[in-house]
Amino acid sequence: MPSGLRAYGAVTAAYWGFMLTDGALRMLVLLHFNSLGFSPVQLAWLFLLYEVAGIVTNLSAGWLAARFGLTSTLYAGLALQIAALVALTQLDPAWSIAASVVFVMAVQGLSGVAKDLAKMSSKSAVKLLAPEGEGALFRWVALLTGSKNAVKGLGFFLGAALLAGVGFAGAAWGMAAALSLVLVAVALFMPAGLPGGMKGVKFTGVWSRDARINRLSLARMFLFGARDCWFVVGIPVYFGAVLTGEMGLAPGTAFFWTGGFMAGWIIFYGAIQAAAPRLLRQAPATGRTAALWAAGLSLVPLVLALAVLWLPVSLALTGLLVAGLLLFGAVFAVNSALHSYLILAFAKAERVTMDVGFYYMANAAGRLLGTLMSGLSYQLGGLPACLGAAALMAAASALAARRIA
Repeated sequence: MPSGLRAYGAVTAAYWGFMLTDGALRMLVLLHFNSLGFSPVQLAWLFLLYEVAGIVTNLSAGWLAARFGLTSTLYAGLALQIAALVALTQLDPAWSIAASVVFVMAVQGLSGVAKDLAKMSSKSAVKLLAPEGEGALFRWVALLTGSKNAVKGLGFFLGAALLAGVGFAGAAWGMAAALSLVLVAVALFMPAGLPGGMKGVKFTGVWSRDARINRLSLARMFLFGARDCWFVVGIPVYFGAVLTGEMGLAPGTAFFWTGGFMAGWIIFYGAIQAAAPRLLRQAPATGRTAALWAAGLSLVPLVLALAVLWLPVSLALTGLLVAGLLLFGAVFAVNSALHSYLILAFAKAERVTMDVGFYYMANAAGRLLGTLMSGLSYQLGGLPACLGAAALMAAASALAARRIA
């Protein structure tokens, strides 16, 4: 097997292991604290530092990788996630709500740093390892991104299952142990192929001067804001309330169904994302295609918001929401795959880590914006407000992408 392909496989395996625990940790925290009676806004606060950390980390991660090498930042991301999971086991149920929120925010912030170190390292590696040839870069990045999202979806279900099966602390310990094995295995078997660091790389170089990258980053920010408006707090809390209130399910059973839907959505989204090159049949050269897909995406949450406003809570409405959100996932997946290809196509090989870091800084800003809006809009206007905000952000993404030359 060529060394480049083996290095790509090792990076992908490390990223899979990380994202499995990342998805599980998010669902674990969300469902655990929702069961303790936290409000939607308080739940959103738990994830805010995670997203803020992503903004700061992505700006510096590109420089760190250029300075110390991609394998160093990849290993650092895995190690920090292990530390975050171990720290979470120290959460004391006797603490006040304020103390619990502050502690979990800090741990989630550490996890956010870990996630973006791992993500930037993996995505940058694809640019450097992908073979020359028509569409090869698009296929490799779509496969990596789509497969990691499918694995993260499994993590959502795993988090819900572990919470119901072994409890909060037991789940965190188990994931820390599993990720430690992944880190050791990847460090032992990582082949040559990724570049080392270069002395003299200036931190000021992280700021992109390419107008295409800046506009793509703005489109990415609004795209992920559109998803997280309903994904972070709105839908999990809404489905939890419907399952326990309207359908009379026990909380543990509701955990499984809610986690199962979130897992299924991510897996479905990841599968479509991996298939995007075949669906589009060519690697897009500009942002026009991304703008069209984002414009279409904005219609889906708008229709769903109107449905929730006009229709009574029922099994039929729940089915409509599930179908509509799966459609959102399919359109969103293609749009996200286009973005992931375009950033690597636009980035220069000599500064790929810094361009990718800048782009994912905007991605983290979008998640932060979406997380804030998810808790706030659900608190003020319920699920229709969450979905309406998602429609507006998707439309903003389309406007930003239209300006990419």
